Amino acid sequence: MSDLLVRLRARGWRLTSQRRVVAEVLDGDHVHLTADEVHARAVERLPEISRATVYNTLGELVTLGEVLEVATDGRAKRYDPNAHHAHQHLVCSGCGAIRDVHPQGDPLAALPAAERYGFVISGADITYRGLCPDCSR
Repeated sequence: MSDLLVRLRARGWRLTSQRRVVAEVLDGDHVHLTADEVHARAVERLPEISRATVYNTLGELVTLGEVLEVATDGRAKRYDPNAHHAHQHLVCSGCGAIRDVHPQGDPLAALPAAERYGFVISGADITYRGLCPDCSR
């Protein structure tokens, strides 16, 4: 059973067969699928699931804070079920592959006080970019 399914059950979120399939598709390490990829994989498990249902379910999961919406460089939004564990993203500039990374240190400490302009900083989203092994050949 996926961590996402456990979290959704704990919240009392009604798990219809469609919602369950979307959550199951999102299960796993480094999962950053587009809505169309989620739909394609969901159809393999539940052929009658509609694209609208997948989009609506993803929107609900983002609103609940159980899935992160990741947008990089004007590419299609991707959905990350790793919403409750601090991490950053490593993105391939060639193919758009995304990996979760866990750099050491506090990213908030990297911003000097003079560069905060009086803001009370609550978080930082850092995206590392480069070429994956396949694209760098």
